[in-house]
Amino acid sequence: MAAKSDGVRVATGFAQLHNLDETVGLDDEDPGDSSAIHIWRCCNTSSCYWGCRSACLRPLRRKRTEGRRAPQEERLWLDCLWIILALLVFFWDVGTDLWLAVDYYSKRDYLWFGLTLFFVLVPSVLVQILSFRWFVQDYTGGGLGAVEGLSRRATAGLSVGIYSRDRCCQISVWMWQAVIHILQMGQVWRYIRTMYLGIQSRRRKEHQRRFYWAMMYEYADVNMLRLLETFLESAPQLVLQLCIMIQKNRAETLQCVSSVASLLSLAWVLASYHKLLRDSRDDKKSMSYRGALIHIFWRLFTISSRVLSFALFASIFHIYFGIFVVLHWCAMAFWVVHGGTDFCMSKWEEVLFNMVVGIVYIFCWFNVKEGRTRWRMVAYYSVVLAENTVLTCLWYVYRDPATTDAYAVSALCGVYLSFASGVLFMVLYYGVLHPMGPRMRVLASSCCAELLWGLPLPPEAEPMAPTPTPTRGSTGDHTHEDLATDTCLPVFQVRPTVPTTPRGRPHRLEGPLIKIDMPRKRYPAWDAHFVDRRLRRSINILQYITPSAVGIRYRDGPLLYELLQYESSL
Repeated sequence: MAAKSDGVRVATGFAQLHNLDETVGLDDEDPGDSSAIHIWRCCNTSSCYWGCRSACLRPLRRKRTEGRRAPQEERLWLDCLWIILALLVFFWDVGTDLWLAVDYYSKRDYLWFGLTLFFVLVPSVLVQILSFRWFVQDYTGGGLGAVEGLSRRATAGLSVGIYSRDRCCQISVWMWQAVIHILQMGQVWRYIRTMYLGIQSRRRKEHQRRFYWAMMYEYADVNMLRLLETFLESAPQLVLQLCIMIQKNRAETLQCVSSVASLLSLAWVLASYHKLLRDSRDDKKSMSYRGALIHIFWRLFTISSRVLSFALFASIFHIYFGIFVVLHWCAMAFWVVHGGTDFCMSKWEEVLFNMVVGIVYIFCWFNVKEGRTRWRMVAYYSVVLAENTVLTCLWYVYRDPATTDAYAVSALCGVYLSFASGVLFMVLYYGVLHPMGPRMRVLASSCCAELLWGLPLPPEAEPMAPTPTPTRGSTGDHTHEDLATDTCLPVFQVRPTVPTTPRGRPHRLEGPLIKIDMPRKRYPAWDAHFVDRRLRRSINILQYITPSAVGIRYRDGPLLYELLQYESSL
């Protein structure tokens, strides 16, 4: 979500700088100015390390330098565009559903009107309640009590000094939040606030760290809320509208538009959630926008196949479809619980989360456990393919030939072609565009193939030992030329190293340290300081009162995570 740095002018948009396939350091800087940047060069090898750019691209790079936009500016508008498109997808989905409900009411189809409106309002109200509850916790909660190094008297004084607002201002904030959530616009406001905080973190350098973390927390909240809402509203709505079209043996334009909007909303939210989750963790590489786009297509096609088979079966077997959904949900929830997830801070919250993930598993794959997912995904998609086959075959056997012959074969082909297309995009994502690096070879193993395909290539060997960094000449402004003309451009290793003492021990950093008496949650779970709102409060207050770097140390982690060694550009 933002660039990691130690103060040098290296910046991207919301994404972390260690996403090397999309971010490149500025060429006019002296890498030796920063201890957090290490230069690695590959010499006389047949391929470049992932994220590196070969010398064969240098002439082309120099020709395009003048007319090309700066990397941080490119990242800036991409991040803004991503959030704006998320807002447009949200309005498209909810707006078409409400318009369709009004259309059913005008045609006196009261049953379809009631069901369509039910799947819009009930999930929205539940999400608004949860969103408002989070606002109350963030606006009124404490948080400095557990911070080491601050007495109770100082804690109370700081809390009063920081949060003593004018009563009129407080009333205005409460009224505004109440009106926003009553109008069911809580997610919209959080998206807008995310963009505002990101822009402020870019412009207001003196408070950059505060705005960065506020932006990260806000963006995480809105993605969690959208994930919950889409699988409670968009997924059932999609099945309902397809079932209505099959039963009536005709498809109206508004029904098709609503179904496409619900499908796109599901795919978009899943890709956005996984991208943000990787961006929020410093132990994982960020997902590129190319990878996010392929991720969207993967979800679009697999969910389309799943929902189409549901709609075909439900158009004839109404009660049995409900029984099937409940049984599948119970089996998936049991599978998730048996896997041992670690997403929430309490046992009952974890159980509730597992139940929600069981609903997600009715429609698509959702990774909730660390480790290799290959065999788990193979098992899940094998079960889904078998279930889709049984559902569509039962519909084909018991259907009315007089009314369904016109589209029966097309429906069957749609189920399997969509599933095959989704699996193909999934293989493309994991094989070529996964943040951890490509798993497949693309043409020849050379940088020229990378230029033709526009994709990073996998490494063939371990990185060489670091070479000496360029030094400044005697004139002061002039720098020496590159040590070798056939070497690759520098690869920036952005994670800062912990300074050490002469004896080799880690040097104790200055500034407050938040010690969390629990193990750090493993990916794909959120870090505790994203889930626990008390920790959020502590971090926000400490960033307000101290100019020094604030650290977080988990119980089992010897590594000190520097929260304030970040630089955001939006």
